[in-house]
Amino acid sequence: MKRFKKDVRKAMNDEKFLMAYEKYKNTVYSVIFSSVRNTDDASELSQDTFIKLYTYDGSFDSEEHMKAWLIRVAINSCNNHFRSRKHISASPIPDDLPGDELRDTDELLAEVMKLPEKYRVPLHLFYYEDYSITEIAKVLDLPDSTVKTRLKRGRDKLKKTLRKEDWL
Repeated sequence: MKRFKKDVRKAMNDEKFLMAYEKYKNTVYSVIFSSVRNTDDASELSQDTFIKLYTYDGSFDSEEHMKAWLIRVAINSCNNHFRSRKHISASPIPDDLPGDELRDTDELLAEVMKLPEKYRVPLHLFYYEDYSITEIAKVLDLPDSTVKTRLKRGRDKLKKTLRKEDWL
């Protein structure tokens, strides 16, 4: 009878995990918050996303691969959240929404957050995370043309709103 060695090794050691957490926590939170629009839910889903990273037994080809994986897991967590709870959040947009760079004013961010999710998420990934259209298409599991269309329609909706408010 053969004996099998049990592999007790963690795919992600604590040091790698903490480095990944520090590097991507704001990105993951921002992506999730742009979908759920609730700070409590965004915090909870962010934690769940990083727990999945910690327990993930695969490997990543690069830092970009890990970032894309985290964003995909975050988006899937949001989708599961909405399927299971079927609720709409009324919590306000927090003043301290984390992000790698806050490029625009709080008012602009508030207008982006008012957009439907199908426009919000691609806009966030494109402008705040610097993803290409092809990368967004892979992460969202959509054709490139759909991502382009959603980016254009999202920008058009923002332009209309901002013109009404005399931004432009």
